[in-house]
Amino acid sequence: MNSWSANKIQGSNAQDIASSIEASLRNGELQAGDALPAVRHLATQLGVNPNTVAAAYARLRDAGRLVTSGRRGTRVAGEAALHMPAAYVVPEGLRDLASGQVDPSLLPQLRASAWSKLLQVPLALGALGELVDDEELLAITHDWLASQGIDDGAVGVFSSTLDTIERALRQHTRPGDRIAIEDPCWPPLLALLRSLRLRPVPLAMDDQGLQVPAPGVLATCAAVVITPRAHNPTGASLRPDRWRAIRRQLRASPNTLVVFNDYWGLLSTTPLVCADALPSHWLYVMSLGKSIGPEMRVCIAAGTPELVEGMRAHHALGPRKVSLWLQRFAALLWRQAAKGKGRGSFAHAQATYAARRQALVAELHKHGIAPEQGADAEGLHLWIPVPDELAVVQAMASRGWAVQSGSPMAQTGASAVRISTGALDKRDAKRLAADLAGAGRLQARAVY
Repeated sequence: MNSWSANKIQGSNAQDIASSIEASLRNGELQAGDALPAVRHLATQLGVNPNTVAAAYARLRDAGRLVTSGRRGTRVAGEAALHMPAAYVVPEGLRDLASGQVDPSLLPQLRASAWSKLLQVPLALGALGELVDDEELLAITHDWLASQGIDDGAVGVFSSTLDTIERALRQHTRPGDRIAIEDPCWPPLLALLRSLRLRPVPLAMDDQGLQVPAPGVLATCAAVVITPRAHNPTGASLRPDRWRAIRRQLRASPNTLVVFNDYWGLLSTTPLVCADALPSHWLYVMSLGKSIGPEMRVCIAAGTPELVEGMRAHHALGPRKVSLWLQRFAALLWRQAAKGKGRGSFAHAQATYAARRQALVAELHKHGIAPEQGADAEGLHLWIPVPDELAVVQAMASRGWAVQSGSPMAQTGASAVRISTGALDKRDAKRLAADLAGAGRLQARAVY
């Protein structure tokens, strides 16, 4: 066990014993594969009940810090693997309905007259040390939050949805904590939880959105991540009655952090029901990637002041801040796109995406195919249950379509495919629906 001595473990209760071992892990005295004393041996050494040591080991095991190896005893776990979502390359010749990207032609383009305002952003070396956010972006953000019914909390600017959620979870949780997430869910979120050694707790979805969890479930979770509208992959939006029921459960769990991932925010036409009666610990997250452009790398967050200020302080230790130039660029595009209904406006993008989605839904219904979505469904995706998703994905590829299998998103084994309609030409909806109907009748066969 290297040069580390079990005599360094101290404590008279499970928490102190676990903290003592954790300290040796942090300073490198204990390394991956090192063995810890047997429960009874360490209990005798510390003069405590064996159940106390077992509880300390269990706490560290749940946090992914220790592993039980049968006769080999309890050992230090290896480093958490980085579960990067597998890169998906659409084969040449296939229509990409899998990646879920926005239509570039619907993104706003900065008018020539606005470039002079962008160039006013100070880029001199002396401005780099100022850890401030752009006044223009903060002003339009506060206006947006007020329009959605969120007029409380602190505001911060970060780089992306995942960047913001990661900072919130690092601030509020510890390894081994349970995090409630939707099932099916956005795959990068699952990868993030695994890398942080957090344990996902799936919450069921249906065609009306997030279902109310069983009593007591949220009380066991340090945080819950909710997509209030345009859920990826189903497109469903959170219903007011369900949010009220979830909010009642959260009153019995005041320390649970609720993260609202409103990635579709600026393009949504559905009311933000979660703004009604916010919980004790909350964070609203809205990336500008879908509405203004995925390369903008700007995400706004509002939430409990202590949480947001902690996130900003942690951000200042690494990236320090999001580029003021990018922030001003985002603010100018935001103000420009919020006006009018012509090409490049949010209104035009909303109407176009909705028409493409509805065109495919209508054609699917003609074949008896019903995507899981409610009346308020919106966004880029349709979630379609199928008998055999692998067979459907392969069959659709043979017909010229690339669609996403549901297995990376479904935590409980549901068989489905996700079809992204963001770039789907309405004229192709009829053929796509017919091809999917034919593919759905296929079953995979074993190959010997």
